[in-house]
This record gives sequence, C-alpha cells and structure tokens, in this order.
Amino acid sequence: MLEIIFEDEHLVIIDKPAGLLVHRTRQAFGEDENALIQLRDQIGSWVAPVHRLDRATSGLLLFAKNEEILPALKAKFMDREVQKTYLTIARGIPQEKEGLIDHPLTSERSNRPQEAQTRFRVLAESEIPFNSTGRYPTSRYSLIEVDLLTGRTHQIRRHLAHIRHYIIGDKKHGDNKQNIFFERQFGLQNLLLHAWKLSFDHPLSLEKISLSCPPPVHFRTIMQELGWNPKEIL
Repeated sequence: MLEIIFEDEHLVIIDKPAGLLVHRTRQAFGEDENALIQLRDQIGSWVAPVHRLDRATSGLLLFAKNEEILPALKAKFMDREVQKTYLTIARGIPQEKEGLIDHPLTSERSNRPQEAQTRFRVLAESEIPFNSTGRYPTSRYSLIEVDLLTGRTHQIRRHLAHIRHYIIGDKKHGDNKQNIFFERQFGLQNLLLHAWKLSFDHPLSLEKISLSCPPPVHFRTIMQELGWNPKEIL
C-alpha cells in the first residue's frame, strides 16, 4: 500500500517507493505495477500524475484527482511556482558548500540544449577509512540538499555528474567504481536520490501546502554508515 502524505478532494500526494514506475512507459511496456494504477485502486478515484520522478527515485509525488484541476497544477510546475527539494548522497565534497549549477542539458527527444538550473547545499560531510577507488586511503562523501529550478530529464543526476560529484547508486550517470563499492561494502542496491520536500499554493483554496517525507530505510542506513545521524540532520 502506498503511503499517502496529503489528500483532499482535488489532489493527493504520496511517498513513492524507489523502484516503482510513476506510470506505464514504452521502455517498461507490459509491466502492470506502477504508482498511478496502485493509487487509483487504493483510493478508488481517477488520478493523474502532475509531474514525474525517475523510477529509481523515491519521495513526494503529486497526483490530481480530477481532470478539472490538472491543468492548473501542471501550470504551477511550468511557471516554476512549485518548490521541489531533493536529498542525495554524492561522491566527494564540493569546494563550495552551496551554489548554483547553471548548465544546459540536451533534450533526449530533440537533441537540443535546454536551460537547466539546480541549486545545491551541503548538509553534512564524511570521510571514511575505506579505499573505494584505489587512488586514496580514505573516501569522502557529501549529503546534499538540492532544489530544482527547472525540470529536465535526470537533471540532478546529470548536473552533479557535471561537477564530478556523482550520486551514489546512479548506474547511468554515476561512478561505477563507487556503485560497486557501496554494493559490496554496504549491500546498497538503490539510487540515493529522494524527493524530500514539496511546497506550492493550492490552485483553488490558495492554501500553502508545504510537505516533507523522510528518506527510505536504505538511504538512512547509508547515512548512518557514513557517520550521520538522520534524526539530527533531517
């Protein structure tokens, strides 16, 4: 059963588990398990996702419960009126503890560069006495808070790879040596990227909706392995 974080007569917000598709895709044609179908059956209502999360990404996901409100919700994302904050663990420690990554990303459909901006802030740092790459006697990692200012495909993963702070568990844009190390050392099978916070004004009531949900068990386990106490940081 999906965990519902917020629900009213117009919209519903869930905590999507890592590994669950938002909806059926061409790449996963034939797979019946997805968040849209599960949520529809769970609450007995028509639903439609307002935005997307990668299959491997966990966290807050917004659905409309009727067709009338869907355009207004999508417009808020298009007009950048929704604040989306993610949590991730990446290789290395950025020299600047906070900053803006302003780097165009090529669209997978048109092969044209699109404006893309990501704001980040380092929440915690760690250095562990393990050689994960064969180059240094210790390995360093960062817990990073990320705000999406635009919404491009795999934007956070591609932007952090651009500054060479690869997200742990990212098999497409990440560092394979790090992924193998975390799998062997800690049994990690997941991408460490979580949609942590979501904030926007309700299109009808104009109520400010500001929600957060803690990262899943596998994410918190790695935090502890790296010496961070989730209760103190989150």
